[in-house]
Amino acid sequence: MVKKNFTKKDLANKLHKNLGFSKNQSFDLVNDFFDCIVNELVNSNIIKITSFGTFQVFKKRERIGRNPKTKKEFQISARRVVRFKPSSLIKNKINNL
Repeated sequence: MVKKNFTKKDLANKLHKNLGFSKNQSFDLVNDFFDCIVNELVNSNIIKITSFGTFQVFKKRERIGRNPKTKKEFQISARRVVRFKPSSLIKNKINNL
């Protein structure tokens, strides 16, 4: 299995090639899309994109962490994290390759 990162630039280039948008329009569209997702997560904590999946914000409590090399303990602060749950359509496509 070859590990390949798929960047926003790659996505914009695909839009440019497949849909015929200019490169600038493609980059603007990709950036606006991700800005829209982030802003909506900040405001509502959940986004469901039909046939793709659900992004949801969860709160993590403060906890004790440990450096595995030195065994030194430290405090990990409370924070919010985003989780993604793929739709069954995506799961099926991935598993039926």
